[in-house]
Amino acid sequence: MDFNVKRLAADAGTFLSRAVQFTEEKLGQAEKTELDAHLENLLVRAENTKQWTERIMKQTEVLLQPNPNVRLEEFVYEKLEKKAPTRMNNHELLGQSMIESGNEFGPGTAYGNALIKCGETEKQIGGAEREFIHSSAINFLTPFRNFLEGDFKTILKERKLLQVKRLDLDAAKTRLKKARMADARAAAEQELRMTQSEFDRQAEITRLLLEGVSSTHAHHLRCLNDFVEAQTTYYAQCYQYMVDLQKQLGSFPSSFSNNNQSSVSGGASISVPTIPVSASLPNPSGRGSSAASGGFSELRSSSGSRKARVLYDYDAASSSELSLLADEVITVSSVSGMDSDWLMGERGNQKGKVPITYLELLN
Repeated sequence: MDFNVKRLAADAGTFLSRAVQFTEEKLGQAEKTELDAHLENLLVRAENTKQWTERIMKQTEVLLQPNPNVRLEEFVYEKLEKKAPTRMNNHELLGQSMIESGNEFGPGTAYGNALIKCGETEKQIGGAEREFIHSSAINFLTPFRNFLEGDFKTILKERKLLQVKRLDLDAAKTRLKKARMADARAAAEQELRMTQSEFDRQAEITRLLLEGVSSTHAHHLRCLNDFVEAQTTYYAQCYQYMVDLQKQLGSFPSSFSNNNQSSVSGGASISVPTIPVSASLPNPSGRGSSAASGGFSELRSSSGSRKARVLYDYDAASSSELSLLADEVITVSSVSGMDSDWLMGERGNQKGKVPITYLELLN
């Protein structure tokens, strides 16, 4: 019990001595041992590394999950060490809605079929996004978080201990200056040597930890490369999915093609990047080239007839047209003076104009 009281009194005295030294330094009444310039620069670099790591990590989390409520939920589950419930992302939800609506309108119709194909592609993009988020969280966010919650906390701990050792050293210097008796001066000099040794040792420990920030930068550089590679893979997958979808939609009737071509060509100020595969993609606005494919031009130049398979349902807009059902086979022929986008179709006793974009000539 007597030992504990003495130890408590000694600790209280040390704490009071540090508080007095700190206060006098703030008031300019005591000298302060300055750290060497190299150590100060290392401290500044470590603090900057911490601040920018926090900022980059925060913005990356926003990029990967824009919904703040979902981010908060994931944070809570992480602290509880539980797995967050799996939910569909926005691309997957959109894809699901498109597929359901396509089935409602009918997979045999052009619009329904297009909706289903778009929905399947959106789901593929959603899956790619999920893989990108998972990869980025493991290879990019986790190392950044480990630095903040591990290495930098150790640096802060040793930096705080260095501050304590500095206060002890300066307090010992002050007591030596105030000592008048020989015994007091001898004791003060011994205390000064001890506190100087402890301060130097702690400064070296802190310096080694701070120099380790260079290794942290090198590690974060590798993580950054992994993040860029994950982004490259993700965007390349999305691009390929959309190119494949564009090819599929390009085979649909021209009346279902998008209007972006005309709007882009009309805006001279819009710069459209060149897509390498565009040469192999169908031209939805080039009806003449569509008509030339599959032998339509030969059919129009002859007086004969051909069998053709119907690609999509078609509802006749007037009594001069013939309604069509997907996958049925009809006879088509060319009539002089008829628009190049149309042929005369026959089904039994029924006869009427049919659009060539809904047909596939059979050999």
